[in-house]
Amino acid sequence: MEPFEGVDYMNFDSLLTEEERMIRDTAREWVSRRVAPIIEEHHRNATFPDELIPEMAELGFLGASIEGYGCPGLGGVAYGLIMQELERGDSGLRSFASVQGGLVMYPIFSYGSEEQKDRWLPPMGEGKAIGCFGLTEPDFGSHAEGMITRAEDKGDHYLLNGAKMWITNGCVADVAVVWAKIDGRVMGFLVEKGTPGYSTRRQKHKFSLRASVTSELILQDVKIPKENLLPGTENINMKGPLSCLTQARYGIAWGAIGAGMACYDAALKYGADRIQFGRPLNSFQLYQRKLAEMITEITKGQLLNLQVGRLKEAGKMHPSHVSMAKRNGCYWGLEIAREARDMLGANGITDEYVVGRHMCNLESVKTYEGTHDIHTMIIGQRVTGLSAFAN
Repeated sequence: MEPFEGVDYMNFDSLLTEEERMIRDTAREWVSRRVAPIIEEHHRNATFPDELIPEMAELGFLGASIEGYGCPGLGGVAYGLIMQELERGDSGLRSFASVQGGLVMYPIFSYGSEEQKDRWLPPMGEGKAIGCFGLTEPDFGSHAEGMITRAEDKGDHYLLNGAKMWITNGCVADVAVVWAKIDGRVMGFLVEKGTPGYSTRRQKHKFSLRASVTSELILQDVKIPKENLLPGTENINMKGPLSCLTQARYGIAWGAIGAGMACYDAALKYGADRIQFGRPLNSFQLYQRKLAEMITEITKGQLLNLQVGRLKEAGKMHPSHVSMAKRNGCYWGLEIAREARDMLGANGITDEYVVGRHMCNLESVKTYEGTHDIHTMIIGQRVTGLSAFAN
């Protein structure tokens, strides 16, 4: 497997610090060496490469932006570059890291008690404990606030009932951050593996994100100790889960561009080697037009992500900024993958090349954590001051 040298048309690297480039290059080299040679086999078998978890932890990829508790505490751009390279390998790999760091470690860090932080953050950063995030339900996706999962205060414990759907890492998680309504307010609870009444079921027969564990969480009269409530979520309602989604969506924006980079790189190399009508495909005008459009959108995505990252580091990032980056990255990542699939002809549907896998994966990435249309309305609300969502 030849090394990936990156896609940098506008000297993007000159906008990064030396440390950011070093972190990106470390992730890039690791993905090329450890992920690329094995990911197609995992995709075929619908398995996640568990053997890579300790290595990801050792490199600081899990909870990379968390401060303290043995975590690296990286800046927003460095974190984004890691997500870019992980998704260049596979969306399932980036999803694992996004959920672990952005959707489980982040709420524990932001809303948990000191005891909860001490218990979970160090082993999660070390990859010795795995987490999942339970918000989406079978009947409530985009309208997450309509959830029917309920928690009842029983005096010395809470009683949870409900179900969560499309949960990454669900079947393998040691702890789930489950969002439930109690007296009409949405709060977060830590539900530990093995708790009576708590079970999981793996989502099978997927054509997308096959190298990722997707699950349903089932809660039937699950008794949760009072100390398993995330105390910081008691009075903020949907701001709790939405703040977590903002963190994960930010990583997705970078990741989707990484997948697009992989597909562009595959199409460029294929066009250099494939001879038709006595000439390489790269010499034809139409093929060049497609490459030009792909690298233009990758470059625009890189610059957009970088600016959102800098705003994040300065404490000036608004959730709608992330919506624009996530919406843009996913849309163009998928369009680039589709175009690359077409450019490879029949070869594009085989897993000898990465484009078909990325194309299928990005269908899910474009959908989860806010669809294209949902992020369109978030941006629309920001610029008009008027909400298009139901009251």
